[in-house]
Amino acid sequence: MLKKLIIISGPTASGKTSYSIKIADQILAESKLKPVIINFDSLLFYKELNIGTAKPTKEERGEHPHLLIDICSAKEPMNAHDYIQQAENQINSCHQAGEIPILVGGSAFYLRALIKGMYESTKVDTESKKEIDSLYKEKGIKPFIEFLESKDPDTMKILHENDHYRIIRAYEHVLQTGQPFSVERKRMEALNPYDLSSGIHEDWEIHHIYLDLPKEEHWSYITRRTRQMLEDGLVGEVEKLLSSGFTGEEKPLKSIGYIETIEYLQNKFENESEYLERISISTRQLAKSQRTFFKKITPKFSYHPIKDEEEILKNAIDFVRR
Repeated sequence: MLKKLIIISGPTASGKTSYSIKIADQILAESKLKPVIINFDSLLFYKELNIGTAKPTKEERGEHPHLLIDICSAKEPMNAHDYIQQAENQINSCHQAGEIPILVGGSAFYLRALIKGMYESTKVDTESKKEIDSLYKEKGIKPFIEFLESKDPDTMKILHENDHYRIIRAYEHVLQTGQPFSVERKRMEALNPYDLSSGIHEDWEIHHIYLDLPKEEHWSYITRRTRQMLEDGLVGEVEKLLSSGFTGEEKPLKSIGYIETIEYLQNKFENESEYLERISISTRQLAKSQRTFFKKITPKFSYHPIKDEEEILKNAIDFVRR
C-alpha cells in the first residue's frame, strides 16, 4: 500500500505556511488522521534566525506538530545530506504511526534531493577542508575557477562566477572522486530529476500543491512582508546576533534579509528606505529563481493562494481519503 505525502511548495512569500496549517486543520477535522508538518525551508533549521526567515510563530506551531524547525545553530549550518537523513526518518515515523506528513517549504534543491536522491560524492576529510578554506581565504575564488576551467569546463560553463559555494563543491568533488562533477550531473539528469512521480521512495504517493501569484501581485506582497519584518524587529534581531558571538560571515547570515541588515548596520545604505528596497529586490530575485526551478518540476497542482483556497483544501482532503 502506498504511503501518502502532501507537499506544499512555491516561491518565497506565497502563503505556504498559512496553507500548511489550513490543510492540517482540514485533515484533522474531516479524516481524524493526525497531520504532521515537516519543514524543507533551509533557513528555518536555525534556532537564532526568526524574523528574517518568516518562521512560523510559536502560536502557529502549537496547533500541529512542526518538525525540522529550530534543529541546529547558524554557527553549524546543515547540509542537504544531513537534512535528507532527518526528513526521511520523520516521514517514515509518520507513516508508521498512521499520520499524514505535510512537507512544506521553498528550498527546491532539498525537496528534489529528498525525492530523487543526491549526487554521489565522498565527504571531504577534515585536513583537505582546512586547506580548501585556507586557499579561499588567502586567494578568493579565482584558483577554484581556474581549476574547474581546466579539469571540469562543462560544470564551470553553468556556474556563475559569484556562486562561490557551488564552485567550491564542484572543486571538492573532483578532488575526492577524480572525476568531473559534470559526469555525476549527467547521471542525475538521466534519472529525470524534475519528475517527482518516480523517485527513491517507491512506496510514497505524493500530492504536490504549488502556490504562486502573478508577478505584480507577488512583488507587492513581498514589499509588505519586508516592511513587516522591519516593524517586527529584524534590525534588533541581527544586532543581538552580532553581539552574541556571530561575525556575519556564517553562511546563514549571508542569506536575504540578514546580509542587507548587516550592511545597514555598517551604514552602507543612505537611509531605511534604500535598505528596505534592497531586501525587497533580493527577495524578488530569489522568488524568480525558485519559480524557474519549480516550473520544471512535475507533477504538481498549481494554485493561486488567494483565489483557489476552496479547491486547494478540497483536493488535499480528497487525496487523504482515497
